[in-house]
Amino acid sequence: MAYIKSRKHAAVPARTPLSTAAAATLVALSLPVAAQTNSTLKEVRVEGASSEYRTEESSNPKFTAPLVDTPKTIQVVPEQVIREQAATTLTEALRNSPGVSTFFLGENGNTNTGDAIFMRGFDVSGSIFVDGVRDVGSFSRDVFNIESVEVVKGSSGTDVGRTSPGGYINMISKKPTLQDSLSGSVGFGSGSYKRATVDWNKVISGADGSGTALRINAFKEDSGTAARDEVKTDRWGFAGSLAFGLNSPTRVILDYLHMDQNNVPDGGVPTIGLPGYTTPDPTRQFITSAPMVRSRNFYGTSSDFDNVKGDMLTARVEHDISPNMTLRNITRWGETSQDYYLTAFMGSSANLRTPNPNDLSTWTIARSNPTNKDQENKIISNQTNLTAKFDTGSVKHSLSTGLELTREEQSANLFYAAGFAGVVALAPANLYAPNPNITPFNRVHNGTGNKGTTDTVGVYVFDTVTLTPNWLINAGVRYDHYSTDYNGTTRTGTGPITATSLSTSGDMWSGQLGLIYKPAENGSIYVSYGTSAQPPGGLNFQLAATGNSANRTDFDPQETKTAEVGTKWDVLDKKLGLAAALYRTDIENEVIPNPENSLQFIQGGKKRVQGIELSAAGAITDRWGVSAGFTTMDTKIVSGPTVTQDGSSVIAYTPKNAFSLWSTYQLPYNILLGGGARYVGELHRGTDGAIGTPTTIEDYWVFDAMASWRVNKNFELQLNVYNLFDKEYVAAINKSGYRYVPGVPRSARVTANFYF
Repeated sequence: MAYIKSRKHAAVPARTPLSTAAAATLVALSLPVAAQTNSTLKEVRVEGASSEYRTEESSNPKFTAPLVDTPKTIQVVPEQVIREQAATTLTEALRNSPGVSTFFLGENGNTNTGDAIFMRGFDVSGSIFVDGVRDVGSFSRDVFNIESVEVVKGSSGTDVGRTSPGGYINMISKKPTLQDSLSGSVGFGSGSYKRATVDWNKVISGADGSGTALRINAFKEDSGTAARDEVKTDRWGFAGSLAFGLNSPTRVILDYLHMDQNNVPDGGVPTIGLPGYTTPDPTRQFITSAPMVRSRNFYGTSSDFDNVKGDMLTARVEHDISPNMTLRNITRWGETSQDYYLTAFMGSSANLRTPNPNDLSTWTIARSNPTNKDQENKIISNQTNLTAKFDTGSVKHSLSTGLELTREEQSANLFYAAGFAGVVALAPANLYAPNPNITPFNRVHNGTGNKGTTDTVGVYVFDTVTLTPNWLINAGVRYDHYSTDYNGTTRTGTGPITATSLSTSGDMWSGQLGLIYKPAENGSIYVSYGTSAQPPGGLNFQLAATGNSANRTDFDPQETKTAEVGTKWDVLDKKLGLAAALYRTDIENEVIPNPENSLQFIQGGKKRVQGIELSAAGAITDRWGVSAGFTTMDTKIVSGPTVTQDGSSVIAYTPKNAFSLWSTYQLPYNILLGGGARYVGELHRGTDGAIGTPTTIEDYWVFDAMASWRVNKNFELQLNVYNLFDKEYVAAINKSGYRYVPGVPRSARVTANFYF
């Protein structure tokens, strides 16, 4: 949970920003609320560089020590890096965390929507939070109202309750300050990119150093996707926040956020011609040597759409009981609806037609997998947290404890397939020159659907115990009681409707324990152990009675255990943060076929992910800033069948090595130069019955660059160039391997930023 800071801080010396923001605005936005006590924006003299790439403390009050003394891998992507990269979505921001991305396109004919993010080998799309409260819905999140993104890797059930084995993502929203400011941007670029933003903060009262402030953030974007036909992003959003009692013992913030998206989704392109591709039909060997399709081809129709509406209302109350004790409460109501239709395809032997093997213009592919989604997600949550610092004799404590009450609900309507109730199949697409302007699929609700509801009560306590200046213990324990109800109806064709009603409930305990040794005040060496769990229905609110499903009501939660040994250091006068860790995560209770009866399934599977994680963030010199990370992910199926198409005993869609770098340097005349690099290692595709499709995806490097010129104190121009060397690569692939999303080719954005 993000919280409102109220303690006094020393003044920050004037310095030149490494980011695209003006110096005055950066100082205003980067300081805690309590430090921002002026009602007018003072001009800041441009002299040196900022180290805002480094974050000293998490915005989550459950972390009871500075990050240098927190025994787990946590990476913070600050607003400064997001602005410098002109990133607009959560997925783009997460490119700064190595090995975290949307590698998996979806199951066969289905296409994942929104932030389908994989981390340390597992899907974390159900473990995304905003200010510590779970964010529901499978849509693409914009970062217009986000000041930082915290990436917590490994077993973290003690932090958030049920969660992915890979960890979780916490987005920290912008909040009012006691300093008047107005900033914004207008951008244009490749792929018809057009975007405008505004960020206005107004002090309503606060002459005495405490008071009331209003902050409004808004944006509008209308863009295509570089080198992709038809794919479109059309969205806008508004966030209003009103704060009372800033810099006083009792503080209240009321937030409202609205998002509206009307996009054209991307179903990818056929993998024909990619390295590793062979014919799906042994009788047509000539397909193996067929050329690749153009990466810009669009195989859907002009009627495809992805319409999302979201609303979120939040109330936060904080009260300082004493200088060392604070009580916090956050109440959240959120609702997201998604109406989605994508004309997908599968390039199987039956769907890939080659009437004249020597004339590619005659080759077609069936638009055989229309994907429909009509889904609504709701959440209401109340979280109460108490933090306290106190001594018991010579032992110091930093305690955080709380109670969380949450109800989550997901409902969906289902549709007729082609051939039923007048639903007409779509005409096939020309493989090398698809035409999207055809009669669309006439989608019709078939009168069935499903609804799942999960109620959770969670209680936790964390404590960082300082035994001596050199030895600390970080411990936490959490108890959750969950209850999931599922009601669904199905029908085959136009036949009778069958109803299913299932429920499950249970108790989950999770914990963490870390021992920290501090050889110096600015560094730590630690060993830690943590657990988490994902109960049936915990990811998608659906339950099952039988079959190969982790959502079966007779199954136990899937369990995760992570052990980590690491070290963290703040060097160069605490301007640069360094971290290194060795980790191992074991996932148990995976569903696998019964070795004694292949028609039955048991929870005897076990997977393992282990490796190293290295990171650096901050300022190397007064003018040179860096944010970098490297990770290895050595994955293994310890018990159970292989899950990759090539039969290797690894976890699918997980690069063995990954690297990310972003760095900027401040030149004279208010010119800032920057650049970045991303490396993603080879990926193994999941297994199914597909024939001829690539089993692995080649590794790749991508390089980006930026330059900005601060024309004066109120205006700045910024240029971003992505994929500088125009590398062709596979960004995501579906399970069957028949479809993939091409990586964005060389493209550019020009942004004009203003500050007052």
